[in-house]
Amino acid sequence: MGDQKESLRKITHTLAMKNEEISNFVCTLKQSLDNLEANSSRVQEDLESEFTSLHSVLDEMKENMVTRIKQERASRTYELQSQLSACSKALESSEELLELANQTVTMAPAFRLSLKAKASDNMSHLMVDFSQERGVLQGLKFLPVPATPEIQVSECQVCDNTVTVVWTLPEPDSKIDHYILEHRRTNHEGPPRIREDYPWMVLEGIRELEYTLTGLRFDTRFMTFRVKACNKAVAGEFSEPVTLETHAFTFKLDAASSHQNLKVDDLSVEWDSCGGKIQDIRKEKTRTNSPIIHLKNMGLSTLMSPKRAPTARPGRDRFTAESYTVLADTMIDAGQQYWEVRFDKESKAFAVGVALRSLGKFDQLGKSSASWCIHLNNWLQQSLTAKHNNKARTLDCAIPNTIGVYVNYDEGVLSFYNSKTKQLMHTFKTKFQQPIIPAFMVWNGSFSVLTGLQVPSLVQSGQRKNSGTSSSNASLT
Repeated sequence: MGDQKESLRKITHTLAMKNEEISNFVCTLKQSLDNLEANSSRVQEDLESEFTSLHSVLDEMKENMVTRIKQERASRTYELQSQLSACSKALESSEELLELANQTVTMAPAFRLSLKAKASDNMSHLMVDFSQERGVLQGLKFLPVPATPEIQVSECQVCDNTVTVVWTLPEPDSKIDHYILEHRRTNHEGPPRIREDYPWMVLEGIRELEYTLTGLRFDTRFMTFRVKACNKAVAGEFSEPVTLETHAFTFKLDAASSHQNLKVDDLSVEWDSCGGKIQDIRKEKTRTNSPIIHLKNMGLSTLMSPKRAPTARPGRDRFTAESYTVLADTMIDAGQQYWEVRFDKESKAFAVGVALRSLGKFDQLGKSSASWCIHLNNWLQQSLTAKHNNKARTLDCAIPNTIGVYVNYDEGVLSFYNSKTKQLMHTFKTKFQQPIIPAFMVWNGSFSVLTGLQVPSLVQSGQRKNSGTSSSNASLT
């Protein structure tokens, strides 16, 4: 009976998925019909506009040429009329002087006249040969639509929070002017749906057959891409969409369990000296319930960013006393993860690391067996130390503006890096017996967290080189 129910459930699920797929396809067909009507009208209007423009150009050329002919005719007419008038006067004068020809023959105007016309009656130089233009116009055809590109998934790369998309054409086309690439974030692995949570982002004017997007923050599990080719007048069809997986670790800060003196936003914290007093006046009405999300229990791959979902878990008390601590809302129980924290170097005290869920509300980071961190102290003398189980080691390295935190849960590795240079600051080597949580502490200062980051290639290569070396925290265990 149980097998039948399971089979029925699978069939029902398959039918539901197929139904959604068909519904999406019907919506696509309807949208295509609407687009066809709109596009055909637009193309017809554009064609009529082009021919109107062409007629206007020809009319303007005709008017200019006719004007030129009229000006040439008027100029030559004036020259010939002037010459004719001079000849008439000379003829009259010569008749009067015939009697005195023998005496004044060399003085007669007739002998000073040129009998060659000053202007020609030939206007052939203003003739126009339109045979070539006529051939061009007769050969005028619709500009061919560029072929549809194909994205080469095997050549696309996703690493270091950059994505390189590569595509090809069915055959070379010298008339292609540029490409348009569109991308959008999604949490769905299958083909794009009609209704998505995120819009398409457009990149225009691409001249090559590939494009690299840099400086991305992966706060969804996937990114979908499509590309189309354009010539001087028309764009082709979009390629089949391709969805690429973007492995990254995302979380927010858990304001519900943070110390009352910390003003907590999703990814930033600022010290608030009045926070505790305000909270004392308000007197929390109920015990805080701060849900924590597990990675492994959600069936995610080693490097995948967790999909956030409501989780019914027992709450924890706020941190209090001198434990100015705030935790993330997402646990790590598998794989390799990486995040960065930018902090105010003038903070009186600051710490970043990881902690167990069992970290007590009075426990300061690094002062119990339930937390590991590096700690910046600006109180009397500036120092940077690695702390665990109330043991500390002074770190002999420059204090960066931003610290990168790397966790390999399965290997029991916690490393801290200068995020700019990727120089290793310190590594804890242990064995995590329970899930761990990103943890932070600040006193009289502030910090902000950068999530959605992939493990940098330099960090991964450095970890592989150091995998055979001894632990750097032998004195802290």
